[in-house]
Amino acid sequence: MNKRAPALLLAISLLLTVPALAAPDSTENFVRGKTYTGQFSDLTSDSVFYDNVAALYEYGLSVGKPDGTYGLQDSMTVGQVVIFAGRIRSLYRTGDPEQGPAAYAGDGPAALPYLRYLQAEGVLGTELDGSLSDTATRAQVAHVLARVLPEEALPPVHDALITQALATGRYMTDVTDATPYREDILTLYRAGLSVGSNAFGSFLPDAPITRGAAAAMLTRMVAPSLRVTPSWNVSARYTRARGATLASLVPDGTYTAAPTTDQELEGCVRHMLSSGSNVLSLQYAGISPLGAREVMEQALAITKSYCEQSYNTATCTFNEAGSLTLTFSATDAGENEIGTYRTQAMAAAISLHDQLWESGQLTADMTEYEKARVYYTWICENCVYDFSAGTDSISHIPYSLFYNGTAVCDGYTGAYNLLLKLEGIECTALSTSSHIWTVADLDGTEVHIDTTWGDSGSTISYDYFAMTPQQSWNAHPW
Repeated sequence: MNKRAPALLLAISLLLTVPALAAPDSTENFVRGKTYTGQFSDLTSDSVFYDNVAALYEYGLSVGKPDGTYGLQDSMTVGQVVIFAGRIRSLYRTGDPEQGPAAYAGDGPAALPYLRYLQAEGVLGTELDGSLSDTATRAQVAHVLARVLPEEALPPVHDALITQALATGRYMTDVTDATPYREDILTLYRAGLSVGSNAFGSFLPDAPITRGAAAAMLTRMVAPSLRVTPSWNVSARYTRARGATLASLVPDGTYTAAPTTDQELEGCVRHMLSSGSNVLSLQYAGISPLGAREVMEQALAITKSYCEQSYNTATCTFNEAGSLTLTFSATDAGENEIGTYRTQAMAAAISLHDQLWESGQLTADMTEYEKARVYYTWICENCVYDFSAGTDSISHIPYSLFYNGTAVCDGYTGAYNLLLKLEGIECTALSTSSHIWTVADLDGTEVHIDTTWGDSGSTISYDYFAMTPQQSWNAHPW
């Protein structure tokens, strides 16, 4: 009996290293069957990777190096990363870290059965066949790990956060469209397997990975409690429009009581709009009814160039002393009604702005041209021309486009200009007696953009996006 006891104890010990009842395709198979008690001489309790390396041992995924160390700062080969990934995949699928790769055992490198297993499972293709002995880059590690577990086992809990962080242009700046395995790297961030190597989430995709850093990613796959959340301030970029007001979108102007030039009158209109008012008081001694009308029409034309403000009509009162008062409104709406239309249009534009950033349709690395095209597409896809609109229809203002999905040219242009200005893109409106469209500065170049005509067919026409002034003149002279 005494001679059999050690063998029995050994059997019990081995059984503790794997789940007692393995379940197919289950995270319940991730069980700590060992206890780490200082097996690695180079792993001290103050190491940043202590919990991860200890967990790697306790899950039965590593026994360290023959000399009794773990090798925290040693680099890893692609093959070694593949071995770890194969073990995790097999443990999840079968409850045994070696059962899956064992079916592909044969002559060749030690990593080859694990590679063939991952390939048979659809985790990898043949892209790493000739690279098993190469030093692994961090990007290659991300590629190997990204699809080892299905989404239900490794959910993208930080998806929105990572999208917002990318939108700021401040984080993960070395993970670009040109970065090898970019989407795989982002998968690690989204699942909480990585927060990068510094306060701004730099991933260092081309750098070799150390065994300590690899242990952190590997154990986070099997232990949700070890997963990490970035502590980044991502609100500044995609939410910056939330503090904007219609008044703040207009450049300040200088008020002149009796403007005599177009420039002076425009300064008065800008002063009115930028102060949040719709009333402009001027002083013209001895002005006639005809003169008053001319001032009103000129001021209204200037106001319409800021069509995102929703003003397209004006009334005029004056007296013998020369005091002239212009009051701007829209669609014959009363003071309270036009105020509601303007407030709600602004809120809708800000909400759309944030949605497009959150969804990744707008990103920090886009040019102004690319951003303007995204908004052009959205306008054309989400609005139809209101052929029944009369002169007093709300289809003439941005509110209708956002809330009713209908507009005419000044509604189209007002909504589009509002969105561009929330991006900080300089623009205005240019009109004829029967039409109005956008003139914008995109990346230092003046272009004309006609969302109304872009939406005039059964499909979106980009012929009217970013026209040169000459192309615009050919389409609709002014």
